[in-house]
Amino acid sequence: MRAVIAEDSLLLRIGVVKVLQAAGFEVAAEVGDAEGLLAAVDEHRPDIAVVDVRMPPGFTDEGVRAALMIRQQWPDTAVLLLSQYVEERYAADLLATHAGGVGYLLKQRVADVEEFIEALRRVAAGGTALDPQVVSQLILRRSDDPLDRLTPRERDVLALMAEGRSNAGIAAELVVSESAVAKHINNILAKLDLPITDTDHRRVLAVLRYLGRA
Repeated sequence: MRAVIAEDSLLLRIGVVKVLQAAGFEVAAEVGDAEGLLAAVDEHRPDIAVVDVRMPPGFTDEGVRAALMIRQQWPDTAVLLLSQYVEERYAADLLATHAGGVGYLLKQRVADVEEFIEALRRVAAGGTALDPQVVSQLILRRSDDPLDRLTPRERDVLALMAEGRSNAGIAAELVVSESAVAKHINNILAKLDLPITDTDHRRVLAVLRYLGRA
């Protein structure tokens, strides 16, 4: 699996490169700005781009704008955004137009190598990976959504779904059975007025509807 890394901090960039290589990824290119990122993706067509939210020259939203352009021009390339702080607007912008192959994690998550690589593989495979703190911020910002219909446990389940967890992963986190998780998910989908299907995209649609972005 091939990756391109865009991070202006040389120290962090070197660390991410080493982590990816140790996990079996081929790092096709490593760059320090958005312009270099777009050029690298155009040249190498990687499976995934790991992108810092704020990069030169303005250190505002260059990484997000580049990520949106990548998903539009090269839809086969997944994007995982890394940020120093929770900036829910940027996560919402990316999720508003793309149901899969996207992720948003805080940079501190890179320190947990196993969790970071799991999220990276999930996004590269077309799934989603959202930092728990990002999920919490998005939920708070959309307090007028169908959230009010959900029980506290259903909110917990949906938050873990937003992180990209499987039923088994949710069950392990909440210390409940997988059948209980499946029941909660069915209730969530009903309360969010989503049609009953067995497709994988249904979970993503539930998260997007929950965040008020579908």
